[in-house]
Amino acid sequence: MSGFPPYPYPMTMIQKRNIKVVVEYDGTDYFGFQRQPGRRTIQRELEWALSRITKETIKVVGAGRTDAGVHALGQVISFKTEGTIPTERIPVALNSLLSRDIVARSAEEMPPEYHARYSAKSRAYRYVILNDEVPSALFGRFTWFIPHKLNLDSMAEAAEYLVGKHDFTSFSAADMDTPTRVREVMSLAVGKRDELVVFDIMANAFLHSMARIIVGTIVEVGLGRRKPEEIKDILDAKDRRLAGKTAPPQGLVLMEVTY
Repeated sequence: MSGFPPYPYPMTMIQKRNIKVVVEYDGTDYFGFQRQPGRRTIQRELEWALSRITKETIKVVGAGRTDAGVHALGQVISFKTEGTIPTERIPVALNSLLSRDIVARSAEEMPPEYHARYSAKSRAYRYVILNDEVPSALFGRFTWFIPHKLNLDSMAEAAEYLVGKHDFTSFSAADMDTPTRVREVMSLAVGKRDELVVFDIMANAFLHSMARIIVGTIVEVGLGRRKPEEIKDILDAKDRRLAGKTAPPQGLVLMEVTY
C-alpha cells in the first residue's frame, strides 16, 4: 500500500477567539499607532504585551491609524488568539505589562467576522486648542496653543460647509494613496469652554491628516485670514495646496469608534 494510513478519528480545527479591546493612550512619545520598523508605536507595544500574555505571536488591528503624537480615549483594537486567558482578565494582564501611557480599558469576545477597522461605522475625534495669553505647563501635551483671538462664529460657519459626503482631497495628505477620497462627515461642531476651543468631528472614516487639516484651515478663518465661504471653494477644488496648514498632533484625540 502507498500513502498515509487513515486517521483513527476525525481531525478538528482549533477555533481562534476574536477579541476586541478598547485602548486609551497618550501618544506624545510614540511614532503613531501603526507598526514601523525600528520605531516605538502603539501597535508594536500592544502586540508585544499580548504575545507575552498568550504565548503566541499576536497581530493587532486598529480602528484608526493615529499619527505620531496623537492621543486616544477610545481606540479599538482586535486580535485573534488560541490562548485561554479569560476575556475579562485581558485588560488587567495588559496593564501590568504596558507603559503607564497606554491603558486597556475593556475587552470582549466578538464574532469571528468582526474586524476593528472594517466593521466600524464611524469614528469621533476631538481637537483642543488652548486660546489664552500664556501657554500651559500641564495642558501643553494635549492642546495647540494659540494666543491670538479666534472668531468662534466664523469658525462655526466655516465648519458647516464640510458636513456631508464630499471628496476631501483638499483636506488630506497630498501623497496619500487610496482608491477614493470621498468621506462622509456626520457632524462637525466648534465650541469654547473657558480658554479651550474644542472641535468635535465625526465621520464614517478619515483620510490621512484629514482632521488636523480641517482644524488648521478653520483656525485660519478664526484668525481672519480666510472667509468662511472659502471652505466650499477649497473643498470643490480637490487641491491640498489651497487648504490651510496641518494643525499640530498633540491637540487631537480619537474619542470613540462606533459599530
